[in-house]
Amino acid sequence: MEKAFSYRLYPTSEQERLLRRTLGCVRLVYNRALAERTEAWYSKQQRFGYNQTSTMLTEWKKQDALQFLNEVSCVPLQQGLRHLQTAYTNFFAGRAKYPNFKKKRNGGSAEFTKSAFKWKDGKVFLAKCAEPLDIRWSRQLPEGTELSTVTVRLNPSGQWYISIRFDDPRNLKLEPVAQSVGLDAGLSSLVTLSTGEKIANPKHFNRHHKRLKRAQKALSRKEKGSRNRDKARIKVARIQQQISNSRKDHLHNVTTRLVRENQTIAVESLAVKNMVKHHKLARSISDAGWGEMVRQLEYKCEWYGRTLVKIDQWFPSSKRCGNCSHIVDRLPLNIREWDCPACGCHHDRDVNAARNILAVGHTVSVCGATVRPEESKSRKAGAKKQKPKS
Repeated sequence: MEKAFSYRLYPTSEQERLLRRTLGCVRLVYNRALAERTEAWYSKQQRFGYNQTSTMLTEWKKQDALQFLNEVSCVPLQQGLRHLQTAYTNFFAGRAKYPNFKKKRNGGSAEFTKSAFKWKDGKVFLAKCAEPLDIRWSRQLPEGTELSTVTVRLNPSGQWYISIRFDDPRNLKLEPVAQSVGLDAGLSSLVTLSTGEKIANPKHFNRHHKRLKRAQKALSRKEKGSRNRDKARIKVARIQQQISNSRKDHLHNVTTRLVRENQTIAVESLAVKNMVKHHKLARSISDAGWGEMVRQLEYKCEWYGRTLVKIDQWFPSSKRCGNCSHIVDRLPLNIREWDCPACGCHHDRDVNAARNILAVGHTVSVCGATVRPEESKSRKAGAKKQKPKS
């Protein structure tokens, strides 16, 4: 199975100069190719692909003003053009927006394939670097692995990371267990389990909000282009990086525990991109990291031999009574507990939703049944009117 491990990187002064030069060249080639493809379409209605931009890169290297492109490895430059082609493919397929120009303040990355690095005695040697990279090995690579690509990344806070992709020959599947669980994502509680347990939402952004607000105010006062503004920008980026790291660490702990304890995990297919359009809840939803949690559950279930079931987002898990299946007409978000008008059963909103998700998850996994109710608004809107038979 193909995996990628990320490690903290501490390059020497000479290596950092070369890496920064490489990132700058990758950014320049990417932006130039994007500009050429955009201009060709608007002026001549022509579409350029990877082959045309690769030919352009060869011509750029011959120009006197761009001779510095020859001082770095050619592999990251070619990989940058391939990434641009992938961005265009996703755009035309409707999976992403139109590609944007890369900015220096966002850091950047450079991808090295097998021909541009060497793996020897547990050390990584990049092209045009005589010394191995100083990597903090927070976890060891499996024995007998062969590296396919190495990606060096500089984040906005000035920290260096290296991502190593390899084929893992190990069989990590866990012993089957009889327990299954349904998950209901929320804001007051990050996740509510069908067992009745509620995992608290740490609200990482709120813990650092005052520091971040103060740092952003100081940044806004600095003169643009000054060295002090650059220092203030790095300070803001470090606080944001700290928030991101704490959020990912907590999600990893939660998802790993769920995968180890349960054979089947049922979740809702939430449209997070649409949910964050709510101006009052956007920050809280983004801070919870629901999309990242489901992404981690997907690949961890694949690693460890578990089953992840996604049910339809329009399934009324909260409004459906888990005892008699009665569906109430309205259930506002401020109502956390309710009584079923049909059978009188008392429900905790989140626990009831998690149990309904688990029940429907078993149905979907066993017989592949659809769970979208006939009274769903989306079904009514998308249903075609049938002509009466003559």
